[in-house]
Amino acid sequence: MLSTDKLSCNILADLLVAHGVKHVVLSPGSRNAPLIVALNRRGELTCHVVIDERSAAFIALGMSVQSCEPVAVVCTSGTALLNYAPAVAEAFYRRVPLIVISADRPEEWIDQDDSQTIWQQDALAPYVKRSCDISARIDFPNGPWWTDRIVNDAILEALSGRRGPVHINVRLDAPLNGSAQYPAGSARVIESIAPRDELPVVEARRLGTMLASPKKIMILAGFDSPDEKLNRALGRLADLPNVVVLTETLANLHSPKFVSRIDSTLCRMNAEEKERLLPDVVITTGGALVSRFVKEWLRSAAHLEHWHIGASHTTIDCFRHLSLRVELRPAIFMSQLASAMQPHRTPSEYATEWRALSTRAAKCHDHYVAASPWSDLKALAYIFDRIPRTWNLHLSNGTPVRYAQLMDCSHIHRSDCNRGVSGIDGSTSTALGASAIYRGTTLLVSGDMSFQYDISALSSTLVTPRFKIIVMVNGGGGIFRFIGSTSSLPELEKYFAVGTRLPLEGLAKAYDMAYFSASSIDELPEAFRAFADESARPAILAIHTDPHTTADTLKDYFKNEN
Repeated sequence: MLSTDKLSCNILADLLVAHGVKHVVLSPGSRNAPLIVALNRRGELTCHVVIDERSAAFIALGMSVQSCEPVAVVCTSGTALLNYAPAVAEAFYRRVPLIVISADRPEEWIDQDDSQTIWQQDALAPYVKRSCDISARIDFPNGPWWTDRIVNDAILEALSGRRGPVHINVRLDAPLNGSAQYPAGSARVIESIAPRDELPVVEARRLGTMLASPKKIMILAGFDSPDEKLNRALGRLADLPNVVVLTETLANLHSPKFVSRIDSTLCRMNAEEKERLLPDVVITTGGALVSRFVKEWLRSAAHLEHWHIGASHTTIDCFRHLSLRVELRPAIFMSQLASAMQPHRTPSEYATEWRALSTRAAKCHDHYVAASPWSDLKALAYIFDRIPRTWNLHLSNGTPVRYAQLMDCSHIHRSDCNRGVSGIDGSTSTALGASAIYRGTTLLVSGDMSFQYDISALSSTLVTPRFKIIVMVNGGGGIFRFIGSTSSLPELEKYFAVGTRLPLEGLAKAYDMAYFSASSIDELPEAFRAFADESARPAILAIHTDPHTTADTLKDYFKNEN
């Protein structure tokens, strides 16, 4: 195979293929030209070109989240790498195996006023599981062996234990356009086998006994990919009278037995109900929780045990009551726990009471939405009810993900959001990356401020008619009109909810996207139907609402009087 004459680049391409990488997101450059050549010459890799490195990294993130496989992202030298930082941080806290590859100058040229030279080798150190630096010259006796070893090690680290991103910095010297024959697949591959761990039976039985009625057990699920085995195990646990399962929208766990609208339910509970229904033990799975209501409520408890299930990079004590870490896959642990608890089925009203409160909250929600004025809540309640079952849903941070917490999303195929670090800067690119993998329709629901952060994603050749976007045009920064830290400040309008100059219709025309809009509940049904039916082009639906009415409607929703 004719490839670059840079051996390190060919070894890297070999090992990406060997370890299951199928997609690579590349940004153009000169220093990374040998990397692009080596990767492009491998037919096993699908290479996607994205000019903007910040967008490229989020697109790779979305691809990896959707496929549950490692994805590589490749940039040139200099500040290009620093643009990856937001997406890499999200990948770290979201446990996504991004393989970050940066081209670099030889070390002797750093700090010598040479073009595009910065210290790159540890630039992402706090947010990657491992950083490695490959020398520009590996033509010494142990050079290829050493390169094989450190690249194998980095990729295996991304895929092992608590998965996450790694950074491989590849130094390359001039000339960069040389070519040579290379026998593809000749690099040494180091494999890793992780045995399937599970609790010893005696330990599972001991934990099951500890959780037996009359103890009140709450299982609380944060963001995660869909997991049918976990869903079944939690269903078995929810059948127990002393166990309640609370799931956030992003947990992607669905059952009529679960309490899925946590915020709606908690905000309708009075002080006596909250005190009476505090769990003795709360068991968490998945990532960070969206609901501030449940976090504040559990933190306020005087006595509570907290168990966290799943691989963690540190001790996560979100409720200040952590007593047990279980470093097992949640599906395995919950399945074992469900079996261990079956002999301890004794009378309890705990689960029944929670389900009754959930039903009450759903009725209050429907009544409130029906009577509410035109607002984000009114519009999104209509839309969420009508999202087709086969669509994947992506939510931007700010208010869209919080509104989703209030809705019945049990019919939605899959819901995702960048909740690892909860930034608003790459929502469109992440959803776009996921849409490149998912063969059905991907819907992004975004706020106007979040959407403005990431307009460059629309220029990508990855945008297809399967990608649809709803933008809540509410004056920008709507969350600042709602949260207590900013909503009462005199600086609110000037420095927080600052508004946006977002020419959505012009953007749609410029990028050849179908455009629809609605400014009232009367206009929304026809606009949404046309938006959903559009199949020839990608589509944008702009929902125009008054920011003050929207903020007041959401604030009133959480008053315990509806």
